[in-house]
Amino acid sequence: MPGRIIKAVGACLLLLNVAAAEPMDPDNPTCPKFMNWSTYPAMKFTLEMIGGVRVLKAEGQIDQDVALRLQDALKTNDPVQEIWIRSPGGDARAGNAAGKIIREAMIPTRIPEGWACFSACNFVFMGGVIRYVDPGGIFAVHMFTHLGDKEAVRSELKKGDAIGLIGDVEQDSALLASEDNDFLIRMGVSRKLLTEVMYQQKAVADAESKSTRRCLTQDEDYRYNVATKILN
Repeated sequence: MPGRIIKAVGACLLLLNVAAAEPMDPDNPTCPKFMNWSTYPAMKFTLEMIGGVRVLKAEGQIDQDVALRLQDALKTNDPVQEIWIRSPGGDARAGNAAGKIIREAMIPTRIPEGWACFSACNFVFMGGVIRYVDPGGIFAVHMFTHLGDKEAVRSELKKGDAIGLIGDVEQDSALLASEDNDFLIRMGVSRKLLTEVMYQQKAVADAESKSTRRCLTQDEDYRYNVATKILN
């Protein structure tokens, strides 16, 4: 009996240590404070054999040329059996293009334990014909915005054409929202992911709330069909 108590106490301490090692973000309470989404300035593709599976690792920032590099990586490393993804995001339309390439190739995608996929990365990941978000993997979303670069906005406003700038932003935002909606339909993801989660986030932090991102729970990954639920 004492041995069981000692083991139970030890297990509790281990859980507490794990929780302490992974603090949550006070500004974005659904997400961990530190997101493992890679620091590569441009997405890098490397093939690795993992558990007998040919895995293409896709890591880093999503830039305008990511679709071309992805096509080259798939051709060079054919056959690719699975794509593992971690990224802080980047160019939204480039992410959509990369996701469509993955769907055409009919390759499963995965966010492994400890990896994070945010913003434009979401659309690369959703291209997977089968999608896995492992326990401890993070699918994080936000409300897209064209006003993230405040200095660029200020520069444009100084030119005196505020109405023109606002009109351009509104038009491009509407087009991108339509493209995102179309993409989700094509990939079999619930459009409620946009209306109930993504578009509910603040585009830019303000005095009322600094929360600008949302990390889905595993139940939500399945509910919105972000991840494929495998039935036993």
